[in-house]
Amino acid sequence: MRIGYLECFAGISGDMLLGALLDAGVSPELLQQTAKALNIGAELHIHHVDRSGIRSTKVDVLENGKLAEAAGHDHHDHTHEHTHAEAHSHEHTHTHEDGHTHSHAHATAEATTHTHEHEHSHHEHTHEHTHGRSWAQIRELIQHTALPEEGRALALTTFELLAQAEGKIHGIPVEKVHFHEVGSVDTITDIVCGAVGLCSLNVQQWHATPVNVGSGFVECAHGTFPVPAPATAELLKGIPTYSTGPKKELVTPTGAALLRALKCTYGDAPRFAAEAIGYGAGTRNPEKFPNVLRLSIGEFTTHQELSSRASEAESRDLLFAGAAKEAAPAAEFTMDTVTVLECAIDDASPQVLAHALELAIENGALDVMAAPVTMKKGRLGTLLTVLAKPEAAAALEALLFRETTTLGIRHRNEQRSILDRDFVTVETAYGKIRIKVAGAKGAVASTASPNAMPEYEDCRRAAREHAVPLKAVTEAALIAFHAAREKAPA
Repeated sequence: MRIGYLECFAGISGDMLLGALLDAGVSPELLQQTAKALNIGAELHIHHVDRSGIRSTKVDVLENGKLAEAAGHDHHDHTHEHTHAEAHSHEHTHTHEDGHTHSHAHATAEATTHTHEHEHSHHEHTHEHTHGRSWAQIRELIQHTALPEEGRALALTTFELLAQAEGKIHGIPVEKVHFHEVGSVDTITDIVCGAVGLCSLNVQQWHATPVNVGSGFVECAHGTFPVPAPATAELLKGIPTYSTGPKKELVTPTGAALLRALKCTYGDAPRFAAEAIGYGAGTRNPEKFPNVLRLSIGEFTTHQELSSRASEAESRDLLFAGAAKEAAPAAEFTMDTVTVLECAIDDASPQVLAHALELAIENGALDVMAAPVTMKKGRLGTLLTVLAKPEAAAALEALLFRETTTLGIRHRNEQRSILDRDFVTVETAYGKIRIKVAGAKGAVASTASPNAMPEYEDCRRAAREHAVPLKAVTEAALIAFHAAREKAPA
């Protein structure tokens, strides 16, 4: 199973993610073609920078050959967008290092004054334009752009999350959300190219560290807010966060939305062998703080690989001990790795839980269990446990979220010892019944096999057909099985 791992120790933004993707091996041509396909005058400027001694990839979006408007605001020095439902006029006052100012008239929802700082000199001038796009316009743009289907879906999900967050903050319907900064060429390109790049990696399961959001305050369109800004805070709900390092905003709404759209698992590093590692740089370069996002891509480490390494270690130990004694005999049992999914629920009916477990079996679960538990405040609940092959765990986790009322699922990988299994069919007075036979390696075919159990479905069918108790069929099947084993040649 292919694993993706994002380390957000310096936060996350759209340009950082693009840089990390390219540094980890995503094709620059794929992302350039994606930017061109949007037909909004966008192209990518890709270069390498130093961030606290780490060579990282930096991506800037150009609009018609010039640095796109929002690029000066990205990661994380930017005045935050605001979202409006209807059109009114307001002014933005831009202040440059040479002391000149100029104003822009925009179509938005109310009269508001914004101040933007730029690092380049500019001559004083006044002009009018309209910038930003509505959620409906962006959705239309993405739907009619030639993109890989998975990338299109992820980009639409990301923008929908942004629209939902803005709509909730401003108290307006999602369809009336109008993006300013997030509706710019820079951010649209970041999100769409990021989505296409992420999907090109063919990752089956995304993991991430808790997210460093930074600290301090940011100047938003409607006042000063503590980090994270309102839209970012809304998007980070349910994602573990912390604060350290420079007193700056480290997570942009774009970064938070992409992270949430990936449906990452958060916590300790997953067990995987990294094949590619990429570093994506943010714009700032604070002292002694690597302002980068690290992305690792690799394969889930299988039990066989672990066993191989263990065997190598055992061989070394034997050599160091003088190899004077014989190697240990081969294990009697087969070993494999399973993923254990668990959740405790106290607000769902037994019928819902039974249905969910039945669906889990139908969708590849190795086994399912439900046990009564006492939860907080003395509430009675049910502990659901699903055993799965590691490659099927993500799909079964999604099934539990969809079919039950759980708000969280614990998962861990464990090793198990299993008996070899085989099936034999016996003749009984009630027809043919299959017997599952299990034993240690090489013992299944012997008369000393420790486990033999008639198949329940066969016995139930025969009991109904002959109108006899189920236990009568089970007993008859076992008698036939043992009689056949005794007659078998040694």
